[in-house]
Amino acid sequence: MDYLIWAGAAVSLVGLAGIVWCILSVSRAKRDGLDDEALRKRLQSIVGINLGALFVSVIGLMMVVLGIML
Repeated sequence: MDYLIWAGAAVSLVGLAGIVWCILSVSRAKRDGLDDEALRKRLQSIVGINLGALFVSVIGLMMVVLGIML
């Protein structure tokens, strides 16, 4: 089940890259000095991507655990 462990690690890294992208996007949005409404709109679009990245990361970690158990 080596392939499941490595595939899960790769999927987790993709999720982690998405989370890092979200962090950088939020810090860039705050640095732009937008008004409240524009900042809220931009952050709402980032939240969906953040949740998706967390989901992908969790799926990858599940794959790793499953590969270790098998």
